[in-house]
Amino acid sequence: MAMLWLLLAALVVACKGRPGTHVQDLGEEFYSEVRDLLSRHAAHQVSTKERTPRRPQEVPDWPRPLPHLGQVTGVAVNTRGQPVIFHRGPRVWDASCFNASHDFQHVAEGPIAVSTVLTLDPGTGAVLNDWGSNLFYMPHGITVDAADNTWLTDVALHQVLKFRPGESRPSLELGERFRPGAGVRHLCQPTSVAVSRSGDIFVADGYCNSRVLHLDDHGRLLRVIPRPPEFLSLQVPHSLTLIESPDLLCIADRENMRVTCPHAGLVPYTSSPPVTIQSPDLGRVFGVAALGGFVYAVNGPTSPQIPVRGFTLDPRHESVLERWGPAAGFRNPHGIAICPNGTSLYVTEIGPNKVWKFSLV
Repeated sequence: MAMLWLLLAALVVACKGRPGTHVQDLGEEFYSEVRDLLSRHAAHQVSTKERTPRRPQEVPDWPRPLPHLGQVTGVAVNTRGQPVIFHRGPRVWDASCFNASHDFQHVAEGPIAVSTVLTLDPGTGAVLNDWGSNLFYMPHGITVDAADNTWLTDVALHQVLKFRPGESRPSLELGERFRPGAGVRHLCQPTSVAVSRSGDIFVADGYCNSRVLHLDDHGRLLRVIPRPPEFLSLQVPHSLTLIESPDLLCIADRENMRVTCPHAGLVPYTSSPPVTIQSPDLGRVFGVAALGGFVYAVNGPTSPQIPVRGFTLDPRHESVLERWGPAAGFRNPHGIAICPNGTSLYVTEIGPNKVWKFSLV
């Protein structure tokens, strides 16, 4: 609430400095900020009640066999609690896919012909809906926001595409098709998207640029993370998740083998140094998802001495609280997501091409 009082104090100063100005003369923008701060305070009050993280427990024999499943690069969960996965069908990312300038070398093969986006039944894992055929060349990340818009990243297209519910044509495109770059209008192998409740967009851009772009809800650039004087060097920001009450954007900083959480910039006039979680066994972090102020992460193959598994992280204390995983063990996790009500967690792998479900207890 301190920020709310600061805004109200600023209002008083502004009114005193402008003769004849009254509170009712202020624009809707100010009141919108106040309402947003009140909402954040309420969310913070709720989130701080959950001081103990929930433990992932494997759901055996889930899902039913999914035919023709390719490398499952991403998973998200819609507002109905249904997991939505993004996979590559018959296409595989190997050394032949990109040249030294990050140009995709197999454009002539055309887009992936099979449906690449599958919505699954949370109870059985059966496919409820599928789409995305002949649209994508090299799927990577998927996010479903609070309005059930689906955000997809394609590292071959060098684009982020937003799809409204039930639509198969993008309503917003970020980056230029097949044109990698480091400028304002270009992306280079983007990996992940996070979307705030207010509609702010964060794009991990990604394998080549090692930066995160913060954009407004229309896709206009607000800032680049990191930016001076921030002392934050990213190496392949591979996955993003927001913890909005403390205004943190948590990044799976893959090649730095850590999770770092800089100031997200959703709350005006505030700033804080990034918090960083590192551990000798954390390895290369591929996916992150947040729940109740905690971050759930999965690593991938790093070295024979570092097991591939899941982690529960506490950004408040920059610590690893728990290690977890299925009885059979993970081999190559790539994506992780938590359902909105916090009862289920999903992990996807790219070899074996698999989806895991865990209950959160």
